[in-house]
Amino acid sequence: MATASMPQFPALQANIDTEVCVIGAGIAGLTTAYFLSREGKAVVLIDAMDVGAGETGRTTAHFFPPDDRYFKIESAFGTDKARLVADSYREATSLVESIVRNEKMDCEFERLDGYLFSMTQEGYPDLDKELAAARRAGVDVEKRERVPGLSFDTGPCLRFTNQAQFHPLKYLSGLAAALVRNGSHIYTHTRALSVDGDNALQVVATRNGEIRAKAVVVATNTPFNDRVVMHTKQAAYRTYVLGLRVPRGAVPRILLWDTGDPYYYVRLETSNRNAEHEILVVGGADHKVGQDEHPEHRYDEIEAWVRQRYPLAGAVEFKWSGEVMEPADGVAYLGRNPMDDRNVYVITGDSGNGMTHCTAGAMLITDLIMGRSNAWEDLYAPSRKALHGMSDFIKEQANTLSQYRDWLQGGEVESVREIAAGQGAIVREGTRKLAVYRDEGGGLHVLSAACTHLGCVVAWNSAEQSWDCPCHGSRFSVEGEVLHGPAMASLEMTSSCEQSDIPNPPKDSRSAKGHKQL
Repeated sequence: MATASMPQFPALQANIDTEVCVIGAGIAGLTTAYFLSREGKAVVLIDAMDVGAGETGRTTAHFFPPDDRYFKIESAFGTDKARLVADSYREATSLVESIVRNEKMDCEFERLDGYLFSMTQEGYPDLDKELAAARRAGVDVEKRERVPGLSFDTGPCLRFTNQAQFHPLKYLSGLAAALVRNGSHIYTHTRALSVDGDNALQVVATRNGEIRAKAVVVATNTPFNDRVVMHTKQAAYRTYVLGLRVPRGAVPRILLWDTGDPYYYVRLETSNRNAEHEILVVGGADHKVGQDEHPEHRYDEIEAWVRQRYPLAGAVEFKWSGEVMEPADGVAYLGRNPMDDRNVYVITGDSGNGMTHCTAGAMLITDLIMGRSNAWEDLYAPSRKALHGMSDFIKEQANTLSQYRDWLQGGEVESVREIAAGQGAIVREGTRKLAVYRDEGGGLHVLSAACTHLGCVVAWNSAEQSWDCPCHGSRFSVEGEVLHGPAMASLEMTSSCEQSDIPNPPKDSRSAKGHKQL
């Protein structure tokens, strides 16, 4: 965000008719709209914020092998479908490269080798299993004694050739420009409130107008149009990133991932080609959304990991976090929405591979809308049952259900007077639970603590200054506005409790767990 200038577009101000309405101006939505516009379709794309202001603007933008590993996909789905996964990844990366070339985008697209390693001997057998499964899937991979060029010994590793990285927002800027040239329309600050219709026509409602379309693509990281079904199939995780200065040329230009828990991922960023330094971008230390109220320590853990392995690393220039959706069986959900008519489509379940999955999803959905067959349709179908990875699915559902016990607990503080400036806490007031934030001037911002998606009690996120839902990953600002779905409506504002002094039981703790790549 600090190194890209994004195009601005107006808000929708009237009813409009089109062939396809795409909701979400990240890589999933813009890529889908771009492909359909090239097919001659009339496309309207909308976003509640600006182009790239969601999770695509927070990605570290690796194009790399499946985060859930080929040997696990092969075990769950079989060798043939593991090969389809490999094909979709390869084709998606190549298609991005061709778009960059054909549209003459200056978005720093670069082919690189990627290395997977384990810092512990316990992880070495998994590397051998991954090597064999990846080769059966047709992937170009080899085993090495260590990752070359690093100041620390990684031990055995797998080298995946011809992976890639780019600057995600510069890419989106190029896609938006191409989409407009193709005659399509982009409206920002236009939140979709509902999608309703039948096989012939869908109507997308917004505050200032309706969009009537023959097909709708929901590309909002997690679908907002389905209240329950898709949200039982995936879980929301928060992941953290640091960007640290390193001397130019001191670190090899590779992609790097480890197999640990927590799991770390590394790349170099060189937006300023004249600078004497580059930015080492390192992410990890993941946890379920809404289940670590003070996650600042995760930045410290990443920094400690970096400084132990990259002693030349200098000052921290950037820090941020983002949200990834982890599917129950490790494979994304791309295609027809299972709870709607056959002309509503979703792209979700990025599993930390958002750049690849979103591009593959755009390719697949374009084929479906154009009436063409696609070999990936059954593999990625959002309607598939969560039969694979069932143990993880059960654990995630148990974790989600356990969050509703918060309604039986007291508040987190005995009085709102305990809430420091710039912080928030949950307060019980009779039968209600309130999400109370105190601003730097001492004023209180009081909201209902019930997530507007399915009623889970939100939790304070001190790192992002937001209210996050620990059940399905919705996020809200301190004013209650939706920052991330599946919630569609803001948290309800309520009366001030400035004078409240309500005793409460001690705050109950929540567990946190490392997981996925941004």
